[in-house]
Amino acid sequence: MEEYRNVNQVPALVERLYAIVDELQTLFPERHFTPDGHMVGSLGEVLAAHRYGLQLLPASAKRHDAKSPDGKLVQIKATQRTRIALSSEPDHLIVLRIMLDGTIESVFNGPGAVVWNNAGLMGKNGQRPISLSRLRRLMMRVSEGSKLPIVNE
Repeated sequence: MEEYRNVNQVPALVERLYAIVDELQTLFPERHFTPDGHMVGSLGEVLAAHRYGLQLLPASAKRHDAKSPDGKLVQIKATQRTRIALSSEPDHLIVLRIMLDGTIESVFNGPGAVVWNNAGLMGKNGQRPISLSRLRRLMMRVSEGSKLPIVNE
């Protein structure tokens, strides 16, 4: 995919970003400068698209972020914390944890129903939370045939 040819630069950029975050938190220890929200989500989408050969849907599309080569609709969640939240049941779900050095951990790659059926109760914000540790346990039960194959490391 031509549009993701520069994705190999992302880990070094994320590492630099976190070096700046560390400097800011040293200067202002009472404040948090963790990149979150749209930036982490967008990083996760680009990294997942590259890794799994996905075609990204338009930004802010409802329920799904991408389509796999075999036509599966995929929701991509990225975090730097210990949990994610879902507002609806995706067809397929990929969850990535972005590390401070810019590398990623693939936490979950499988049918969205598996996660939706094990997530917490709907909160006031309309989202159902689930911890990464629970996602890792659920991932152990996902068959190889239900995972999207990695096409780029």
